[in-house]
Amino acid sequence: MGLGLTACGRFTVMPPPEGEPVVLKPAELATTWTDAEGGTLTLKQDGTFIADKVCVSVGWYDDLAWSGTGTWEQGSNKKQSFVGVTFDADHPETDGRQADAYAALRQGRVLKLWVSIGDPDNDYPNCVLTSPAS
Repeated sequence: MGLGLTACGRFTVMPPPEGEPVVLKPAELATTWTDAEGGTLTLKQDGTFIADKVCVSVGWYDDLAWSGTGTWEQGSNKKQSFVGVTFDADHPETDGRQADAYAALRQGRVLKLWVSIGDPDNDYPNCVLTSPAS
């Protein structure tokens, strides 16, 4: 039965957006990132941010647009940077302040931060934020 469900795509996860994993400096992250719906996430050099209807992923919830302020942190491995954001106030639908971390990609001159949205069994689109590469 598991093989049959796999063949139907039941256990698939949306692939990451196009681009290569990249390690970014804090100065490269400290800019305004925009999602496909026009939402913005402005990461400031002092470790704070302002979000305006930006797509986020919180656990297994569907695509959430979130506005507010908070703090951000960068983490990295040898190949890729990750950005974690913590909002000052709980999201009304999740009773939480911390969204799943965004991973960094570079596609030509475009930088991307992305995270999977919602239940991976339902093929939700990825949340992708973009910013021109410097």
